[in-house]
Amino acid sequence: MASFDSLRREGTSAADGAWRRVIRWLRRRLPMGLYARSLLIVVIPMVLLQSVVAFVFMERHWQLVTQRLSSAVTNDIAAIVDLITTFPREGDIDQIVRIAREQLDLNISVEPGGELPPPRPKPFFEILDQILSEEISNQIRRPFWIDTVGQSKIVEIRIKLEDGRMLRVYARRNQAYASNTHIFLVWMVGASLVLLTIAILFLRGQIRPILALASAAESFGKGQKIDDFAPRGADEIRRAGLAFILMRERIERQIEQRTAMLTGVSHDLRTILTRFKLQLALSGNNPDLENLNQDVEDMQNMLEGYLAFARGEAEEDVGRLKLSDLMARLAAEAELYGKTLTTSIEGEDEIHVRPNAFTRLISNLASNAYRYANTVRIEARHSAKWLIITVDDDGPGIPERSREDVFKPFFRLDEARNLDSSGTGLGLAVARDIARSHGGNVTLGDSPLGGLRATVRVPT
Repeated sequence: MASFDSLRREGTSAADGAWRRVIRWLRRRLPMGLYARSLLIVVIPMVLLQSVVAFVFMERHWQLVTQRLSSAVTNDIAAIVDLITTFPREGDIDQIVRIAREQLDLNISVEPGGELPPPRPKPFFEILDQILSEEISNQIRRPFWIDTVGQSKIVEIRIKLEDGRMLRVYARRNQAYASNTHIFLVWMVGASLVLLTIAILFLRGQIRPILALASAAESFGKGQKIDDFAPRGADEIRRAGLAFILMRERIERQIEQRTAMLTGVSHDLRTILTRFKLQLALSGNNPDLENLNQDVEDMQNMLEGYLAFARGEAEEDVGRLKLSDLMARLAAEAELYGKTLTTSIEGEDEIHVRPNAFTRLISNLASNAYRYANTVRIEARHSAKWLIITVDDDGPGIPERSREDVFKPFFRLDEARNLDSSGTGLGLAVARDIARSHGGNVTLGDSPLGGLRATVRVPT
């Protein structure tokens, strides 16, 4: 019993695994866009319905009509054979030919002797050849030969009579075959195309507000201004758009309040520190006041960091920045620090960012590298979707367990690489904050040069 349960569980798990693989395969093949998926929801049921209807029509209606038409033609031919057998004289044959032409719409001729031609190759999809042959075999029961192949509008039938004569019958194809069935298919496909066109127009009208909402959210995530967004579409989409607007307003209000608070506090403290420095300067060169001077300088640096952090939250419009100009500025800073810097740019030189904030982002990362390393390498790769900038150095690096902590404001390392030792511990916090305001991020890793690698990744 236990083995049976284990086998059943194995079979169930195998089936689940196969089903999950099928689902993953479908997800890779199916389009990801909402518009394309909505079209599939409309098109697939319509195609399946048309396929089922066409199959039933071809199998039932078309075959049934063709069978009845072929049966009627065969009945007429059987009556003609019976008349020829009953009235075999030449004069009677002429009257039978006339009656077949005028009353039955069949052209016939009776020829003396002769053999039936060899059978023609059977068409693969020709329903008329199969049904007409079956009807002649069942009703007339005489050797026959038919020609239904090709695009000719005439069907030829030859029947060998009992006295050796040959009856040749020429009938119009539409007498034995439902030749106008394509009209049904044309109407069905045409109506489906009209309905599909209407559905596409309605879908575009319904999905356009969703795409506008997604674009507005993406722009807001990149820190760009959104001036022309207004909720449109169905009630649910309007509610989602209104919720996004309210959320954006709350976030912007919170950022403004925090920026104003930091700026106000820093400005007030800066005023007091200025008075301290003035009083210390008036006190002269007193060795007992050196520690107090140092404390005032440290506090001044901290306040500068606070103000820099506040400026990072300030509103700045998106503009254009050339990577080559940014690299030249970083190279000039490297010369001041006496460091070796190599740069490279791959892709388009011009990027669309908030220029001042983005320059601060890269400058903070480069300054940290200059402080603790001798060799620095900065690479920029600008593609259609992403801008990726890596800053590599040969310094002591940062332990892996602390690589997230260093992005916290005022966090300091106790190891050899003590970031912002002369500052406030806000450099990397400001850098990540700026990157995330552009919709991207800053991550740390191991550098091929042996030190730290800082990677900036923002959407373009």
